[in-house]
Order: sequence, then structure tokens, then C-alpha cells
Amino acid sequence: MSRRSGGLIGAWAEAQRQQQRQAEARRTAVVRDRQRAEREQRAYERDMARMHREQRAEYRRRREADVLRRTQELDARVAELEGLLAAGCGAPAFRVSALRRDESVEPFSPGPLGRPVVMPDPALYQAQGGWTASGRAQAEREARARHERDWYAAQAAESRRAEQLREYRRQYDEWAADTVRQAREHNAGLAGLAEAMRRGEPETVVEFFSAALYASSAWPEGFPREVSAAYDRGARQLVLDWALPGFDVVPEAKGVRYLVGTDQEKPVPRPVTQRRALYRDVVAQCVLLALREVFVADEAGALGSVALNGFVDDRDPATGRPARVVLATVAVEREVFEGLHLELVDAVECLTVALRGQLSARPDQRVAVRPVRSPDRVGSGVASHGGGEEPDLLAMDPVEFEGLVAELFRARGLQAVTTQRSNDGGVDVDAVDPDPISGGSIIVQVKRYRNTVPPSAVRDLYGTVQGAGANKGVLVTTSGFGPGSYAFANGKPLTLVSGPELVDLLHRHGLRGRLGNTSSATGTATATGPGAGPGARAGTATGTGAGTAAGSDPGPGASHASVDDDTADFNVLGMDWSGSVALDVCALVCTGSRVISDDHFVFFNNPGTPDGSVRMMRAFSGDRAAVRVEFDGLPERADRLVLVAAVDPEVNPDADLSGFTDAGIRLRDASGVELDRLTVSDGRAGETALVLGSFRRRAGGDWDFVLGGKGYPGGLAALVGDFGIEVA
Repeated sequence: MSRRSGGLIGAWAEAQRQQQRQAEARRTAVVRDRQRAEREQRAYERDMARMHREQRAEYRRRREADVLRRTQELDARVAELEGLLAAGCGAPAFRVSALRRDESVEPFSPGPLGRPVVMPDPALYQAQGGWTASGRAQAEREARARHERDWYAAQAAESRRAEQLREYRRQYDEWAADTVRQAREHNAGLAGLAEAMRRGEPETVVEFFSAALYASSAWPEGFPREVSAAYDRGARQLVLDWALPGFDVVPEAKGVRYLVGTDQEKPVPRPVTQRRALYRDVVAQCVLLALREVFVADEAGALGSVALNGFVDDRDPATGRPARVVLATVAVEREVFEGLHLELVDAVECLTVALRGQLSARPDQRVAVRPVRSPDRVGSGVASHGGGEEPDLLAMDPVEFEGLVAELFRARGLQAVTTQRSNDGGVDVDAVDPDPISGGSIIVQVKRYRNTVPPSAVRDLYGTVQGAGANKGVLVTTSGFGPGSYAFANGKPLTLVSGPELVDLLHRHGLRGRLGNTSSATGTATATGPGAGPGARAGTATGTGAGTAAGSDPGPGASHASVDDDTADFNVLGMDWSGSVALDVCALVCTGSRVISDDHFVFFNNPGTPDGSVRMMRAFSGDRAAVRVEFDGLPERADRLVLVAAVDPEVNPDADLSGFTDAGIRLRDASGVELDRLTVSDGRAGETALVLGSFRRRAGGDWDFVLGGKGYPGGLAALVGDFGIEVA
């Protein structure tokens, strides 16, 4: 019994020891795992802390680099103001010769029509087959028949070629003669302008030197270009009122500082005395530079002296009404001025001492000086901009209206003169854009109409542009254009400026004008492509000459479209492209570059805006996607409608936009009739989303189409993020 009991106890004890060892092993493993996890957690926390330190350091570097860049921009602006006169002395002088047209034409080049048709060679028509004499005779007859048939066909083709060549030569001779005639008439008109300058005709002198001031490239961007001028023929003196920049042209801040503790940027104020001194120097430089631009442009020797008053627009403290405050004035003889080295002078000392002019002691506070002579005291030959009641463009004298349009072009930095009233070749204003890349000669026609300009006028302008070899044509009117005119101008170097657009341009450049009792008129509509000007017009607008179909029953042709509102005035933007890539076409209703709200991002999961002005729809035949837009129904704060496209990741998960080619936006009316096709940029390899373009609201309610082209490798999410949409 004891031996057995001892055996059982031993076995039990051994089992207990085994269990104890297993439990100990489990406890050891748990401790080991916990220690390993703690070590990993500590390593992770160290890595995160290091990453956060690096991120904070990188963020600080970016902020400091940003404030450094802004400080450098302020320094560059101040340096530009300080060197205004020296830099302006290097600007080229205004010359009428720049407006001359080449009187030579391209030589006659008939191309393929100049090569005669080759007659068939009899040696190439050998008899084939025929083992017997009769068979060989039959084969020879067939060979001769083939040769005769081909010979007669070649003779007929040669006759047609010769006839086409004669007709092409006749057309070329007519075109060449007309081109040379127009160029000679234009150059003769310029010669008449030069002769009028030599005779000292006041109107011509005033217009010429106003053009010289407007067209000068010496003035920095943002500087005003507003002038009133008169010419005293007896004294050979030009009297000018020239607009000066305001005190805000000198930056208030000297630099920008980044405060690390509060993560804020703090402007460093510029000392008031330094800002006042710099502004006074800028005023003096502007006066001297304006004098320089006038004198160097005087090839004809029309000027014996110039009286110039530099002014700013302000309010009379006694009456509260708008008034001109003269801050600097000077009268200088040509001989005295030509003896100066402007690039080396101190502007204030030169104006007040060398030229004995007057300069306000405190121009920043609008302390005025008495002008030496004013244009309105000369008595004749005055051309004013920006003063008095706005003239009615519809009632303006035709010659005066052409002069106003020429002044508008000069205010935009172009060289422009009105042509002679006779033999002008259909040209009212001749302009030259001095930009070396995008510039060139521009032909301007002016139509002071009350009714819609007919398409024939646009076609005539295009013929004049081609005949003159100009780079561009501009048709300016006080009324509007119909859809036929816009459709013809699409894709051609033509810009159509309607009455409301003209008034807006005049006001933006310091000039004055209105249409009747108000500065607005019933507008224009429809669209042109990007080639029609700075941006193509698109959309619809109610009023005379709108020319787009009002919403009505779409009819049989619209069976593929879902139109819910038969009474709305809307357009359909249909997308088409080549290639097999599947795309999602979306629209964003924006203010500036930010979408109004997430609900104004129209795509497959949000097929329409809350007000229904933009919605997705089934495409018409020929389109692969379509968006329905009521341009007049868009929110008032919306100034652009952006169309985008992105690869559908469910259909083509590995595709990019390299297969997105030959794309365009078809502008259709409510019934599906195609009004225009706007070309968009092709896609690029590696990108999966693309901004196709945007329709932008213009003054007067019209919409422009601006070509896009920015691509995104991150797809639709990356694209809409740039417009302020957060994608989870």
C-alpha cells in the first residue's frame, strides 16, 4: 500500500511540477510580449516625436520662406518706384512708322496645281497573254484600249488643272492688287498724319501725343493713364493734365515678420517720413517721364515747349464734389529739356531747381499747387478723359466716337491712330500691340448702331484683315451682335465688342461713355470659340439680339435628353472626344476659384444644384456627356462655371488621359441645335483629371469661355480640392 501510494503521490507531484512549469512559461511569454510591445510603443513614440519635430521645422521653414518672399516683393516694388525714371528712359519712342504696312505680297505659289498631269507611257501598256496569233492580237487591242482610256482621262485631268490654275492665278492677282492698294492707301494716310503734324494741326497734335503717352511701356502696371490735352499752335506749346498715382502706390509695409510663438505674420510698417519722401519722389519722376515721352516722340518738331500738370482725382473739401488736385506743374522749353540727362538726375531737384517747376510739399495730403497753364484755357484742340458728364455714345459725333475708341486702345497700352475719313479701306482705327510675342497689327472698325450689327459686317471685317495681312480684327459697336456673327467669328482672329462691353472697358480705363440714359443696353448672347478674342463669349442673355432659342419642347431630336422645365431658357453643353477612355464630366459653380458650396459641385452623385440651374442630363446624339445650364439662373454671386473631366476609376482603373484627344464642348440650344463647338485641350499621360475650361461672367451679363488645360495625376479628388471641396 505505501509503495503504491508513494507512486501515485510522485506522479501527482510530477504533474503539478509540469503544470507549474507550463504556467511559468506562459507568464514569462506574457511578460516578454508586454516588454516587446512596450519597446515597440516607445520606439513608435520616438519616431512620431521626431516626425512631428521635422514637420514643425518644415512648417516653420515654409512660413519663414513665405514672409521672406513677400518682403522681397515689397523691396522689389520700392526699387521699381525708385528707378522709375531711369528705367523709363530706356523705353522706345512712339513712332508712326510702326503703323506702316508692308506693300509687298507673297509670291504666287500654285502648289500642286503648278505640276502638270503626267501622261500615260505606252511602254507600260504591253499585251499580256495570248498563245495564239488571234489571242495575241486580242491582247494588243486591249492594251491599246487601256492606254487610250487612260490617256483621255489624263488629258481631261490636265485640262481641269489648267483651268483651275488660271482661276487661282486670277484670284491671286486680284488679291495681290487689292492688298497692295489697301497698304498704299493706309500708308498714304499715315503720310497725311505726318504732314498734319508738321503743319501743327491741333487735333492731330493732341491725338498723336496722347497716343504717345498711352502707348508708352515706361509706366508700371497699375499706374493711371488719363490725360487732358490742348495745343497752342501759335506758341507751339502742348498743354497737358496727366494723372498721377495715388499715395497708396508706395507700400505701407516695409517687410513681413513671422512670429513663431503665435504662428502669425506681422507686417513691419514703413516709416511715415520714408513713405512720404518716396511718394514725393515718384510724383516728380512721373512728371519728368511724361515730358520725356512727349519730347522723344516729336519727330515732326511740332513742339517748342510743353506745360504739364500732374494731378490726382480727389474731392474738394469745401464742396465734397470730385475735383482734380494738381500736385506738380512745370513749363519747359525743348532746348532746356534736351540738355538734361534724366537717367542720372535727382527727380525732385531736377523738377524744382533745373526746370523751375512746382512740386507739392505734402502730396500725400493732397496739398495742391497752382498750374502754370491748363488745357481748358488754350481755347481749342482739347481732348479730355475722365471729367464732366459722361457723353452719350449713341449721340456722339462719328469722328469723335472713332477718336474715343482709339483712345481706349491707347489706354490699354497699344499704339493707335484714327485713319483718314476717305480711302480708309474699311479701317477706322489702326492699332499696333507692341508685345513681342502676342502683339502685332490690329484693324479696328467702329459701328455706331442702335440695331444689331449684321453678320455681313463681321465678314467684311474678316476680309479686310486678310487683305491687309493684319494679326487681328476688332469690331466695336454701340449695339450688339447676333448668333450668326459670333458663329462666324469663332476660330478666327476677330473680337466683337458690344455696347455694354464697350462702356465697361471705357470705365475701367478712366474714360467716359454711356448708352442713352443708362450705361447698359440689351445684350448679346450665344458663344464663340477661344479664337475670337481674349476669351470666347458663351451662354445666353435675354434682350435684343440674344439669338438663342428659348426653352420650348425639345422636339423629336431631344429624345436622348431629360428636360424637366419646358419654359426655362437654357443651353446644353455636350462633350465629345476621341479615344475609348471612360470619363466622368462634372461642373462646379464658383465664385472666383472656390466652389460656392458642396451642393454646387455637380457630378454623378449630385446630379444638380439646389436651384436646378445646372444639372446633368442624358446626352444628345453625337455627344458622350451633357450638362444643362441656365446661365441667367445661376446665383448672383457665381461668376464662373467650371467644366472638368476625370477618368472613371470603376470602368478604367488603370487608364490616364493620354487617350483623351480631339475633345470639344458643343454649345446647343434647348432643342438640341448645335450653336457652336468650343475646342478644349487634349489629355496627357500620367494625368487622370483635367480642367476643360470655364464660362466666366462679364459685365452686362454675357459669359466668356476661357480654355482650361490644368491636369491632375491625383484624379477628381485632387482636382476638386483646388476648388475648396474636402474629399474624405
